[in-house]
This record gives sequence, C-alpha cells and structure tokens, in this order.
Amino acid sequence: MGLIERVLGLVFGGDRNVVRDTVEVFRENAEQGAARGAFVQGQAMDQYGAEFSAPVKGGFDRFMDGVNRLPRPALALGTLGLFVSAMVAPLWFAQRMQGIALVPEPLWWLLGVIVSFYFGARHQVKSQEFQRNIVDTIHHVPKVVENIAAIGRMRADAVGAADPGPDVRLSAQALTADENPALTAWRAER
Repeated sequence: MGLIERVLGLVFGGDRNVVRDTVEVFRENAEQGAARGAFVQGQAMDQYGAEFSAPVKGGFDRFMDGVNRLPRPALALGTLGLFVSAMVAPLWFAQRMQGIALVPEPLWWLLGVIVSFYFGARHQVKSQEFQRNIVDTIHHVPKVVENIAAIGRMRADAVGAADPGPDVRLSAQALTADENPALTAWRAER
C-alpha cells in the first residue's frame, strides 16, 4: 500500500497533476483556451464599439449636419418647382427666367465649379464603390457558370440524364423490369 501511495502521490500530489501538466504540453487546456478566447473577443468588441461610438454632438454640430444635407434635396425640389411654376404661372416664370439671363457668365462658371465639386466628390465615391462591386461580381462568375451547368445536367429532359455511365450493374438494373404491385392489381381487376 505504501508503494502505491507514494507513486500516486508523486503523480498527483503536491497540488499538481503530472499527467495533466504533461498533456498540456501537447494539447491546449480547452477550458483555459475558451477563457482566453472569450477575453480576446471581449477586447475586440470593446475596441470595435469604441471605434464606432459617436461622440456627443452639440447643437451647432447637429445644425451643420442638417445644413450639409440640404443642397441635393433643395436642388431637386427647386427644379421640380420650376417646372410646376412654368405650368401654373407662365408669366411669373418668364419674368424669373429673364432675371437669370442677366447673371454674368463668370458667376455661372463659379456656380458650376461649386456644384461640380460638391456632386463630383460624391459621384467619385459612388463610382469607386460601383467598380468594387463589379469586381466582386466578376470574381463570382466562374462559380455561377459552373453551378448553371451543373443544374442543366440535373434536368430530367437533358440528353443522357438517365445514362448509367460505365456502371454495368446499374445498366442491368435499368434494363430489368421491376415488380409494380399497383400495376399488377390493376391488371388483375381488368
């Protein structure tokens, strides 16, 4: 009994487990690994949340955000308003257009530059996103073509759909008539 106790004490004694310690050299402790993984994921989520948390904005910042959102709707609605006014009050509209005819050409150029920069920057961003989407779509084309061809081969009316191929047993089974109990019962009734 003393020898077994000493061997077990050597292996499991002293608040350590030699078997566990040896195994952990070759294989990670799953419980400790899960705890480390949860800690890392929690840190990543905290960092992600901090990165995308919106700072508290003051009244001026909210006002300027609203002002920055006005030009596109104002131009679109203003243009539609001009069409409506041309139909409803043609004389009023003609007077306003005569006033616009008096605007000097350099001022038109300046307006064109401002509008071009304002909408051009947005167009640039949108066109780059569009090009990225096209590249992504083109990347998937070979797989889609392969899938379409595979689906085409699965059609029941496709040539060779019932072809057993080089499998001799399957060919023999395809040529052998199966017993059909429903057909046999129907023939017996007739």
